Amino acid sequence: MGRAQRILFVSAEAFPLAKTGGLADVCAALPKALARLGCDVRLLVPGYADALGQLCDPRVVTELRDLLPGTDVRLIAGTLPGTALPVLLVDCPVLYCRPGALYVDAEGHDWADNARRFAVLCHAAAKVALGRGGDGWRPDVVHAHDWHAGLVPLLLRRSGPSAPPSVFTIHNAAFQGNFPLSEADSLGLPADVIGVDGIEFYGQLSFLKAGVRFADKLTTVSPGYAREIQEPEYGCGLEALFTARADDLSGIMNGIDTELWNPAADPLLPYVYSIDDTSGKAACKSALQHEMGLRFDPQAPLVASVCRLTHQKMSDVLLHALPQMLNQHPRLQVAIHGRGDRELEAGFLALAAGRDDGRLAVHIGYDEGRAHRLQAGADILLQGARFEPCGLTQLYAMRYGTIPIVTRIGGLADSVVDHDGAFREEGATGFTFDHPTCDAMLGALHRCLDLYAADPAAWSTLCRFVMSRDSGWSRSAMTYLNLYGKLAAANQAYPVAAVELPARAWTDVSTTQATAPRQPRMATVREERKGAMPLMADGWQRG
Repeated sequence: MGRAQRILFVSAEAFPLAKTGGLADVCAALPKALARLGCDVRLLVPGYADALGQLCDPRVVTELRDLLPGTDVRLIAGTLPGTALPVLLVDCPVLYCRPGALYVDAEGHDWADNARRFAVLCHAAAKVALGRGGDGWRPDVVHAHDWHAGLVPLLLRRSGPSAPPSVFTIHNAAFQGNFPLSEADSLGLPADVIGVDGIEFYGQLSFLKAGVRFADKLTTVSPGYAREIQEPEYGCGLEALFTARADDLSGIMNGIDTELWNPAADPLLPYVYSIDDTSGKAACKSALQHEMGLRFDPQAPLVASVCRLTHQKMSDVLLHALPQMLNQHPRLQVAIHGRGDRELEAGFLALAAGRDDGRLAVHIGYDEGRAHRLQAGADILLQGARFEPCGLTQLYAMRYGTIPIVTRIGGLADSVVDHDGAFREEGATGFTFDHPTCDAMLGALHRCLDLYAADPAAWSTLCRFVMSRDSGWSRSAMTYLNLYGKLAAANQAYPVAAVELPARAWTDVSTTQATAPRQPRMATVREERKGAMPLMADGWQRG
């Protein structure tokens, strides 16, 4: 019997060590699922102060000197809290231990040295992949996640035939890690990849494009999103490159950690419940109304929104729809929990401050416990999006018997089946709408509330049905395992040599050995994109 597959995960986030969104949940839950399938998985994450404080059984295993000029790091090994999953932290206090959030300072501005911070992570990953992580361990495949790890596939390609192959997962193509080309040399990037044929993107260098360009295989976090990013509307300027690499691109649906998200044993809930005994959900609703400052009303439909307050998440549409929503449904209650764009934060706070009827609660910030309690105590989750690679919140909602209302797009369309007569044979799991408008959002909410008020028995049946769905990682982890296995086997049979690319030229190796990873054609991008929204500070306002 062969040895276990060795997989190195590289990510800027992993729950509970560091989290700003779903990336952290995926990069903790998927490795655990792979370990249950017999893989030898290790996780490489920056050594943020919180991560260093939470890592279990920490020990220094090696030092990597001059990883970049003037930058030495230590690798600290340990395990992910509550698990046996091995973790390596890249310890470099000058880069990772600082006030503010992971990517922005206390004022919400990107750290000026983000390019260097995550280039160091990528160079450390390449060293570990080549067996220089302290104990000689070498992965069969390196799995890099999102732009922060986008240089890893490039560095592995430039490390020679002994380097392992790479998988690069695009969690959100709108977050690209674009920086001045002038930084390329200081980031340890070879001059011959700086060009539109390499990693240049509208006069900048792009970490995301590097990953897409040089990885052996690409994945996204849902089948729908894999199709959408090949279109101009959702490709964020890289749609031609995604299309060129379509044969190497797979959409694999995210799952959730069903141990952490389990209403029958969730330590973050005031009451637990299960599909067989849902009485605890009503008790969670009453407790949530008290916690959020809402009026006590067991029969009031309670809608929760748990997301970043951004244009992508249609927070602007929700803000404009809320007054009409509350006026049309006199008992409706709404609880909003999130952070994001400052103007949207201020708008929600002002709206809540102008009401004194106990029907609108707004919390600006993010708290993991409150997120769990909102999923448990709410009747309905409202999750709009102009685009959505996957979305985990709707999966958490269903796990907790909370009915999702979502935009029919990307991973939301892959995971939520509308409660409509034409679709009931498939098993309805929520309500959907097609357009990012107030009318479309309100229409879906009206249909949902009609069922809630008119047919309690049907509502209860729907809640139990969504709780019964398997949203765990088992199936998707097996898909990843098969992908890793094929890559590792091909790499052993036909080692892929380092790619040497002259400026503005592309090496087409599509006619070489069929089992060697196919190289994508050059794709010229045509669309300018704006930067990502910053994350902001906490604050309370109750209505």
